[in-house]
Amino acid sequence: MSRGGKKREYPDHPVVGVGAVVLREGRVLLVKRGVEPRRGLWAVPGGTLRLGETLSEGAERETYEETGVRVKAGEVIYVFDLIEKDEEGRSRFHFVVVDLEAEYVDGEAKGADDALEARWVSPEECLLLPMSANTVKLLRARGFLP
Repeated sequence: MSRGGKKREYPDHPVVGVGAVVLREGRVLLVKRGVEPRRGLWAVPGGTLRLGETLSEGAERETYEETGVRVKAGEVIYVFDLIEKDEEGRSRFHFVVVDLEAEYVDGEAKGADDALEARWVSPEECLLLPMSANTVKLLRARGFLP
């Protein structure tokens, strides 16, 4: 499989992913993932970095594409490896994901592109949603979740 010219599944090398942590009025912007890996789980908006694109540009573009919300990306706040192997031990997915803090600029949250849904979520609501382990760690590291 390929999206945006990059081989996401069974890649030849690690793929760089970017995400945006957008907080507004006590809520965080989350998307329900529509593609593997982690399809169906809630996470911060993000995707793969394009050739020639900065981390900030990628986080801003991916957030807009997935949610319709424009943001201004800031500092790197979280980095993690996402490696998923198949039954034969081959790397089905290998992402190095860089999450950036981002400031809300404008727009209404709605799911688009790779996101099945997008919405602003309170800390209490987060506890009820199926979220990826890395999203929980990220939101805890930011002090958004206990």
